[in-house]
Amino acid sequence: MLAQILSLLLGTAASLLTLAFLARFWMQWVRAPFRNPVGQFVVVFTNWAVMPLRRIVPGLFGLDLASVLAAWLTQCVYLFVIASVTGATLLSLGGFLALAWAATLGLLELFVYLLMGIVILAALLSWLAPFAPAAPLFHGLAAPLLNPVRRIVPVIGGLDFAPLVVVLLLQIALIVLENLR
Repeated sequence: MLAQILSLLLGTAASLLTLAFLARFWMQWVRAPFRNPVGQFVVVFTNWAVMPLRRIVPGLFGLDLASVLAAWLTQCVYLFVIASVTGATLLSLGGFLALAWAATLGLLELFVYLLMGIVILAALLSWLAPFAPAAPLFHGLAAPLLNPVRRIVPVIGGLDFAPLVVVLLLQIALIVLENLR
């Protein structure tokens, strides 16, 4: 019972921290402005790890690899702690490779969930509160995912089905990731 509670608490903390690192990566990749409450929260919440890592891991083609590395390391530490608590042995090379693979899959899974959340929030804001202060930010974050689909799926009767198609494609990606486990 105690191991389950610890797993829940650590999993929640690790997932939130990983999502913050991935949000920073996505915001920088789509060149979203950080001068908003969401951007400022992400920067303040992740600077402690990203800034030192940037000295070691430079960016590549506009990609913030330090944020991705911080997210991956967070997943590695979480999985290592959980494996240690449950009594799994990771002393062999195979154990460390399995841990690295599981961390990579967990990172990709959380990234897909982040993208899904962005698309859903952008769609909800466009319907319910198009003039909300956060609406332009989420529309800008969702645009790289929605624009290619909008070229293929036209607006029908004033309804934009691109968010639905993108969420379905992201669900398919989650199924693929789950089968890779």
